[in-house]
Amino acid sequence: MSEAAAPKGGMQKLLDWVERVGNRVPHPVMIFVYLIAIVIVLSTILSVFGARVSYQAYNPATGDIEPAFTEARSLLTIEGIRFMFTGVVGNFMGFNAVGVIIVAMVGVGVAEESGLVKALIRKLVIVAPAKALTYILTFVGIVSSIAADAGYLVLIPLAAAAFISVGRHPLAGLAVGFASVAAAFLVNVLITPVDGILTEITNDAIRLVNPNLSIDLAANVWFSMGSVALLTVLIALITERIIEPRLGPYTGDYKVPGETVLSEAEYRGLRMAGLGLLGVLAFLALLTLPPGAPLRHPQTGAIIGSSPFMNSLIVSISLIFLVCGIAYGRGAGTMRTTNDVIAAIQKAIGGLAGLILLLLVISQFIAFFNYTNMATLAAVSMAAVLEALALPSIALLLGFVVVVFLLDLIITAAIAKWAIFAPVFVPLLMQLGVEPEAVLAAYRVGDSPMNAITPLNAYFAMIVTFAIKYQKEAGVGTVIALMLPYVIWLSVIWTAFLAGWYLLGLPWGL
Repeated sequence: MSEAAAPKGGMQKLLDWVERVGNRVPHPVMIFVYLIAIVIVLSTILSVFGARVSYQAYNPATGDIEPAFTEARSLLTIEGIRFMFTGVVGNFMGFNAVGVIIVAMVGVGVAEESGLVKALIRKLVIVAPAKALTYILTFVGIVSSIAADAGYLVLIPLAAAAFISVGRHPLAGLAVGFASVAAAFLVNVLITPVDGILTEITNDAIRLVNPNLSIDLAANVWFSMGSVALLTVLIALITERIIEPRLGPYTGDYKVPGETVLSEAEYRGLRMAGLGLLGVLAFLALLTLPPGAPLRHPQTGAIIGSSPFMNSLIVSISLIFLVCGIAYGRGAGTMRTTNDVIAAIQKAIGGLAGLILLLLVISQFIAFFNYTNMATLAAVSMAAVLEALALPSIALLLGFVVVVFLLDLIITAAIAKWAIFAPVFVPLLMQLGVEPEAVLAAYRVGDSPMNAITPLNAYFAMIVTFAIKYQKEAGVGTVIALMLPYVIWLSVIWTAFLAGWYLLGLPWGL
C-alpha cells in the first residue's frame, strides 16, 4: 500500500474531525458576537443569584496583599448598559494588540515588500542544515519572548515562509512558529520583562507567610533553561512526526520559490541592509546605553525591566525592519523612492482590514467579560476547590498546574492570573513545604500551552489570517487542529518534567 493510501491513525482522524467541525462554525467575528450575547445573559443570571467570592489579592497600586471580594456584575443594569454603549471606542483603543500590530506592520511591511524577508529566508535555508531548520526556528521562537509580542508578528510568518521555501508545508511552519512563541511564552534562556512583574507579585505573596523571605529575578533560571531545551526538541519532534505527516505535500495556490540561490542584486541588498542594521543599532544604543539616556528608567537608570527601552521594544523592532527594508530596497533596486516605501506601508496596513474588524469585536467581548467579574469568580472558586481537597504537596502542585491550564482558556493575561493565584497558592504550598520558586515554576508550565489554542489569545485571529494566505479554505478549525497536538503533548510532558524536577530536588534558579 502506498504512503498516500495508508490508513490514518486515531490521532489523525481526530484532528481531521476537529478541523472539519471547527471550519463549519460561523465566521470568527460572529463567534465573538454570540459569546458577547452569552456573557450578557450569564452575567445577569449570576448577579440575580448573588454570586460572590472573597480572597487575598495583590494590589498593584500599593504593592501589598489585601483582603478583597468580587461579585458578579450584570450587563443588563443601568450601569452595565451604559458601559456597553459608552465604552466601545475606549475598549478598542485600549486593546494593545491593535496598536502593536499596526506599528509592527509599518516596518515589517516595508521589509517584506522590498524583498528583504524573502532574501533572509532563502539565506537561512542556504546556511542552515535542512535537518536543523525546525529546531532553529523553534528555539528562536521560544526566546523571542524577550521582545514581548514581537515573535507573533515576525517569527510566525517567517517560519511559514521558511518552510515553503524548502518545499515543506507552510502551515507546518506556521504551526511550529505559533507553538514556539505562544506555548512556551513564560520560559526563556534570558530574563524577560514579565519575570520582574511575576517575581514582585510572588514576593508580596511570600510575605503573607514569611516577611523575611523573598526570591529574585533568577529564581527560576535553571528550570527555565531546562524547559527551553526540552520544549525545543519536543515542539520540533511534534512538527516533524505528527503535523507534517498529517498535512502531506503542499498543494495550495501560494507559489513555492523554486530557486534558493541569491542574485548579485539580492546580495548587494543584504549588504546594504546589514549596514542599515548597524546604523539603527548604533542609534538605539545612543538612546539607551549612556547614563541618563532617554530610554533608561528616569529614576533608577535601569534598562531591563519596567523601562522606556523595554516598553518601546516593538517600536525599536519596527524601526529596525523599516530601515533595513529601505536599505535592502535601495541596494537590490526594488525600492527607489519614498513613494515606494509609503506604498509598501499602505499595502501592509490595508491587508489588516479584516483583522482589525475582528479585533474590534474581540476587544468588546474581553471588556464586557472583565466587567462582569466572571473570570475572577471562576479562578477563586477553582482555587478553593483544590485547596479543600487537602492533597499531598506534589499532587497539589500538579493540581495547581491543571487549574491554570483551564483558566488560561478564559484569562490569557499571565500577569492578571498570577495576581489572583499567587496570594492563594504561594502561602498554601509554602505551609506544605513547597518553596515559592517551585510554585512560580508550576505557574509557568500551566500558563503557557493553552495560549496556542484559546481564541481569546489576541493573536489567534491573526494566525487564522496567516493560514488563509496559504490555504484558502482554512479557518478556526484548521488552526485548532494544527495546535491541538502541541497543547496535549506539551501539557503532559512538561508537567511530568516539572514533577521530576521537584521530586529530584533540583535547584530552580540562582
